[in-house]
Amino acid sequence: MKRDSRLSGLLHVLLHMAGREEPVTSETLARIMQTNPVVIRRIMAGLRERGHVRSGKGHGGGWVLACDLADITLRDVHEALGEPQLLAIGHRTEAPSCLVEQAVNAALADSFREAEAMLLARLGTITLAMLHADFSTRLALRARPEGSCP
Repeated sequence: MKRDSRLSGLLHVLLHMAGREEPVTSETLARIMQTNPVVIRRIMAGLRERGHVRSGKGHGGGWVLACDLADITLRDVHEALGEPQLLAIGHRTEAPSCLVEQAVNAALADSFREAEAMLLARLGTITLAMLHADFSTRLALRARPEGSCP
């Protein structure tokens, strides 16, 4: 089963945007993500609708963050993507006639709901500012000479 990497990809794009003062074109973001500019515009649309980013057309246009990184959570980004399925595992058959499979599905459904609720709650506590701070720390550590302590 192919994994849905849009959340990871969009977070990557947003952090690249955070380090820039000028608008970033869909073409530039597409090169960063090794995808098509149309894909970038499609995934950015949900963030624009929620007021997290703005876009401008024409010369000097592109995408810019419309709010502070501390105001955008990973859950916000997940929701902007249309709330794709979080778990890649599921039922063998959605509406089985077998009573055994019905019992299995019922047990799994409860577990899946609980796991998704916990994951969504956690995503709601992590902001883009936190990711940017982590990136900045990693960048600073990489810039230190080998053998030096943090």
